[in-house]
Parts: sequence; C-alpha cells; structure tokens
Amino acid sequence: MRIQWSLLAGLIFALITAIFAVINVNPVQVNLLFGTFDVPLILLILGCTLLGAVIVGSYSIYLQFRSQKKIKQLELQLAQLTGEGSSMLESHESLSDQEGLLPNGEPSTEDLTGFTTTSSVNKTEH
Repeated sequence: MRIQWSLLAGLIFALITAIFAVINVNPVQVNLLFGTFDVPLILLILGCTLLGAVIVGSYSIYLQFRSQKKIKQLELQLAQLTGEGSSMLESHESLSDQEGLLPNGEPSTEDLTGFTTTSSVNKTEH
C-alpha cells in the first residue's frame, strides 16, 4: 500500500511540475561559473526535475543494494548459528541421556522429592 501512495504522490508531483514548466516558456539567463547562457525556462525546470529524480533514484538503488547485502549476511549468520545450535542441542541431549543412567546402566527416575529410584528395585523402607 505504501508503494501505491508513493507512486500516486510522484505522479501528482510530475503533473504539477509539467504544468508549471509549460506555463513558463520564456528564456532565462543561467549563470554558471564558466559562463552564462540563455535557455527556455521549461527546459531548465524539466532538466532540474530530471536531475533530482536521477539522484534520488540512484541513492534509493544504493540503499536497496546495501540492504540486500546485509540481509544475505544475516541469513548466512542465522544458518550457521542454526547449524551450530542443532549440533549443540544434539550433544546436550546425548549428554543428558547419559546422565540419566545409573552406574549399573539402568535408567533412573527422579520424583518430586529429588530422590532417585530405579524400576528394578522397589524397596520401601519404614
């Protein structure tokens, strides 16, 4: 939606500039550092508008290129971290699986009190 509003604003600005340029067709004297010359005002207005559009468009393309480069860099970094994260998770899971075994190799369970019990030994002490 934002792009549509920008396009509409650009078209309105171009229409206003064109109307303004067509109204002002008288020749004007342009003074540059190396000399002066007469040019129709319509050409001066349209030329300056075109030059401004080229400058803004070039800067916009530069920013878009820089953003795309940063996005690719961050995606690569995310892929590396995700790959390392999954390998770290796998090593952590295998470590926790090993910690869950008793020295005799039987699996242990912890109840809410924190005491470890085994399934093969069901002794109750009074």
